[in-house]
Amino acid sequence: MSPPEGDRSANQPRDADVHRLDVGHVGDDAYTVEVRGHHIRVDQPIEAGGTDTAPTPTELFAASLATCVSFYAGRYLHRHDLPRSGLRVRAEFVMATDRPARVTSVRVVVVPPPELPEQRRAALLAVASHCTVHNTLEQPPEIDIELAP
Repeated sequence: MSPPEGDRSANQPRDADVHRLDVGHVGDDAYTVEVRGHHIRVDQPIEAGGTDTAPTPTELFAASLATCVSFYAGRYLHRHDLPRSGLRVRAEFVMATDRPARVTSVRVVVVPPPELPEQRRAALLAVASHCTVHNTLEQPPEIDIELAP
């Protein structure tokens, strides 16, 4: 039985708050992620031993940030009755040269629609900079990796 609402710790989500996904091996270095019935494939480049049939998990990490920034920027534009046509977001990342393997920097560039008024640029950037993925990177979650029984 779950504790009463007032007794629940801020870090203990209700089951309805937990988002789940499942990753399965496809072959070689390729895997498929299933999220709410959607399937996303990941692989490694040929030079890393994969077959290059899909983006790498690290590329999807950067893509996750870029698409979240895009979504927040798009919602801002929509909320202010501004066109989203032409909105683009570019991202680039740099891998560490030492261990552990990790991304050391990510650069995200928001290309606003050409019709964006000059006085809306700062607000668009502020909203886009506070997307969920960026907020998560700024305040990293607790991560627990375990082996199933």
